Amino acid sequence: MRKLTLLAAAMLTTSISAPAFADGHLRITDEPVELTVHLHNKRYSYDENWPVEQAARELTGVHLKGATFGTNTPSSQEAHNLMLASGDIPHIVGGDKIKDMVNEYGPQGAFVPLNDLIEEHAPNLKAFFDKYPEKMAAVSSFDGNLYYIPYLPDGKYGRAYWMRQDWLDTLGLEQPQNVDELYDVLTAFRNDDPNGNGVQDEIPFFARQWPEVLRLLTFWDGRSSGSDTYHDFHVVDGQIKHGYAIDSYKTGIENIAKWYAEGLIDPEVFTRGSSAREFLLSENLGGMTHDWFASTSGYNISLKDKVPGFDFAVIAPPASISGKRVAEHRRIPVKPDGWAISHTNPDPVTTIKYFDFYFTEEGRRLANFGIEGEQYEMVDGQPIFTDEFKAKGPINSSLYQVGSQVQRGYFQDFNYEIQWTNPSALRGIELYDAGDYLIDQFLGVAFNEEEQAVYDKKWSSISTYMQEKQQAWILGSADINAEWDDYQATLEKMGYSDVIEAMQSAYDRQYGG
Repeated sequence: MRKLTLLAAAMLTTSISAPAFADGHLRITDEPVELTVHLHNKRYSYDENWPVEQAARELTGVHLKGATFGTNTPSSQEAHNLMLASGDIPHIVGGDKIKDMVNEYGPQGAFVPLNDLIEEHAPNLKAFFDKYPEKMAAVSSFDGNLYYIPYLPDGKYGRAYWMRQDWLDTLGLEQPQNVDELYDVLTAFRNDDPNGNGVQDEIPFFARQWPEVLRLLTFWDGRSSGSDTYHDFHVVDGQIKHGYAIDSYKTGIENIAKWYAEGLIDPEVFTRGSSAREFLLSENLGGMTHDWFASTSGYNISLKDKVPGFDFAVIAPPASISGKRVAEHRRIPVKPDGWAISHTNPDPVTTIKYFDFYFTEEGRRLANFGIEGEQYEMVDGQPIFTDEFKAKGPINSSLYQVGSQVQRGYFQDFNYEIQWTNPSALRGIELYDAGDYLIDQFLGVAFNEEEQAVYDKKWSSISTYMQEKQQAWILGSADINAEWDDYQATLEKMGYSDVIEAMQSAYDRQYGG
């Protein structure tokens, strides 16, 4: 019942009202129209044989022909660069991380501005952006034009703090409510043999991606990122900041280094990699992590027989030294992924109508759930995955294979994820909702030519330096207290203030600062 209640609530909060096509059906063109498309993701590239594409072709009359560059590389950036270098740009360009590319080259004429096309020919897209003008602002270029239709995630929650409730129970401990209590719990996990094997082999805190350790900075009122991208900028009262250059960072890293030296953080956190969660939990060694709600909750099912009493529970973010409870990671509402119309496109009007199709009720359902009767059935007016489809394996991977949940420009439906989320994660989502722990995100900026030049010249080397020093401090090969003044001075010499100035200029222009 709880799961159905959450599902219903999600549907109510994410639905949008938009006018249908005037003639009452989804056909865009009487005669079939063929358009080429470059659509690249590290997991896949465009496949015109996807059942979703075949269904869209039948409904709309528009047939996309695959012309993706770099199909053998997992790097979408490399694939996009190959496409640009070729000079042979397909009619539609899409996939991962196209925002910077289209916002830089769109004003130069490489991509078609979409504002007027949406106003005149895309009623569903217009309705969406009229309802969410902040999303339009987030993806527009410095010249005020929109050059791509973004992939728009749904739902608020991404990652949470997870802790072994069965270990807490074994040791007679309560869930930690602040950073000091968290330190005590992790110390007990290290010292008091919660897995009961008589060996001090427990790993109190672990992470599949090492930057997740940096989430701990929030316990000392620091920041590791302002978005769902690691090491990103953040915004404080309209001012652009970076977490690795503020004073609270020094206190945070000092304490993270202390925890690492004391064995409270996985000694292999920088090298163990993506297998950390699977290995440490299945071997009954891992005590706490910061990871995705849906996928992490699945271990409460998959390990219930292998690890007797296994109970991995979502805990509220422990309060910081100033009493703040912060969930730094959340689903970003607008991704830099999606698709755009290139200057080679012979029919932008038909193309924008095709983009608009995915914002109709039928098109959105197709992009999210696949084909009715194959991946899902309609139950009480809602698409519900069939038992046969769920039995095939991870839902998201299975959907990629049929062409759903791929990074075209579309509005995701969180209902797709709720259906395969374990009740332990749903309870965690309710906990985070009740606590209102989420904080606003930095949605990025679109640089003009001068700002882009400053950013391109200086930021990469600054970011690399920041992360190199960060790892040295955590590992104990250097001391942040001894080096802090020199570190700040070096950032200035490298042009940190110039980058912040360029970022602030772009931010004020884009968001009306």
